[in-house]
Amino acid sequence: MFDVGFSELLVIGLVALIVIGPERLPKVARTAGQWLGKLNRYVSQVKQDIDRDIKLEELRKMQQEMKETAQKYEILAGNVAREAETVVEQETTQISRVMQAMSTTDGGLAQQEYDRIKAEEAAHATGALPPTAAAETPPVLADAAPVQVGATEGTAHGDGKARITGTPATKDDRPVPPKPVVASVADDYPDGPVG
Repeated sequence: MFDVGFSELLVIGLVALIVIGPERLPKVARTAGQWLGKLNRYVSQVKQDIDRDIKLEELRKMQQEMKETAQKYEILAGNVAREAETVVEQETTQISRVMQAMSTTDGGLAQQEYDRIKAEEAAHATGALPPTAAAETPPVLADAAPVQVGATEGTAHGDGKARITGTPATKDDRPVPPKPVVASVADDYPDGPVG
């Protein structure tokens, strides 16, 4: 507030000594010091209260901003989850269509395998089937050609080579895939095919 230097304090002290007198000057100085201490404490307390109110207001603003940001992220996460579910649903539908189309060409083997995998996944999700059971269950193949296992010299191949277990063998050791089954379409024209 006021800029009081040493020379001004010296002048004030001399005037007080002359006006008040040497006997009462120590009591007056002590009382003035107590009042100045109380005034300094009051001013510092008011400053602390103002600082506390300012910080509290800043924290409230920051809390409101955080709530708004959290709501935006929740909405965004919900949208992303819905989009992901839609994509998964579309892909699952497309996979089902492809499996149905493949089952018409391979006699239903692909569809059976797909259905088995879906059943295992459902069992895993419910906890009914342990994860190792899927590895232990061999796939069932319908219409598979007979498998020749461990053929050596003196057998039908006679070349002394062992065959791989589970694959049909031919004379030149290449596996033979099962014959595709072609779906037939009912003829709606009694006079024969059109064209």
